[in-house]
Amino acid sequence: QIIELLKDLKKRLGMSILLITHNFAIIQGIAEEVAVMYRGKIVEQGPTEKVLRNPQHPYTQALIACIPKLGARQDRLKTIDDFLNPSKI
Repeated sequence: QIIELLKDLKKRLGMSILLITHNFAIIQGIAEEVAVMYRGKIVEQGPTEKVLRNPQHPYTQALIACIPKLGARQDRLKTIDDFLNPSKI
């Protein structure tokens, strides 16, 4: 309900929203632009669909790779450490 209220206020009042979340579904549903932060610094930003469909930064790629796939069988959920090579950041 809160997300729907924010979307309504954004549209009705033409306001901007700064939303901090790890939930990509919320990001896709509300944000036109997205910024990805790693260790307190923005490492990638741009139109939401572009960043989520074609991430350029290794951290963004790792975040997206951690999203569980519907119907995929896993012994455990993947973490950033499963995908991230610190030397590439």
